[in-house]
Amino acid sequence: MKLLQKIIIISVGLFVGLFLTGCEKAINVPLKTASPRLVVDASMDWMKNTAGNVQKIVLSTTTGYYSPEFPGVSGAVITVTNASNTVFSFVETPGTGQYICSNFLPVMGQTYHLKIVLNGETYTASETFTAVPKIEDHIVQNNEGGEMGDEIEVTFSYKDDASQANSYLNSIRQPYSPFPELEVEDDEHRDGNLMEESFSHEKFKTGDQVEFKLYGISRSYYNYMFKLILASGNDGNPFPTTPSAVRGNIVNQTNGENYAFGYFRLAEVDSKIYTIK
Repeated sequence: MKLLQKIIIISVGLFVGLFLTGCEKAINVPLKTASPRLVVDASMDWMKNTAGNVQKIVLSTTTGYYSPEFPGVSGAVITVTNASNTVFSFVETPGTGQYICSNFLPVMGQTYHLKIVLNGETYTASETFTAVPKIEDHIVQNNEGGEMGDEIEVTFSYKDDASQANSYLNSIRQPYSPFPELEVEDDEHRDGNLMEESFSHEKFKTGDQVEFKLYGISRSYYNYMFKLILASGNDGNPFPTTPSAVRGNIVNQTNGENYAFGYFRLAEVDSKIYTIK
């Protein structure tokens, strides 16, 4: 899964960067490369106020640390089936490992079943579409934010639904990082209240654009992402855990030893773009 791959890359890259600090010339640390495993990026994201009919699943494999790209996987038969036994087929754009469905029908609260048949093995997963509240229109900018009070800080908010337990994934993208900042939240201590999320950066300046995305996620996906962020060392802990492989909900029904990485996610999404003043 792209998200899994990127988080692992960031974590290992930071470690190698620290190792090389102070060296006069770059060196390549010899690393053992395990046998490739299937990586499934099956993120069914339904943006608010859209039909959600076009969805994509990407298959790739794990690869060596120094490899510049992740090889796409062709030749799979991929279907997603809803609670009414309607089958949605995902067809590969030839040679890309990207499988597209253009007639997908998202229904909030409905459970869907993923099936991937590849090289004589069958992988499956199940997940339920999870709703998300809208991001409030009013986004607050504080020019004396951050830990030291010397950074521009922006805060977005959303109203939690008090009628049920909720989990969320926040994604914040800004011009000074190639990857979004990710954080998971739940409403255990703020059930039914206005939820606020703040982000600051020392380089923010007038005209910079910040994109906020809020995903409604299942509790199982919350647990998966929590472990993934913790394992990557990107949780703000100065003494992070050692990076490790985190398994998702994809199950190889044919050969359990040949497990895949990634997750089958069904999330409603809301998005806002804010321009720094």
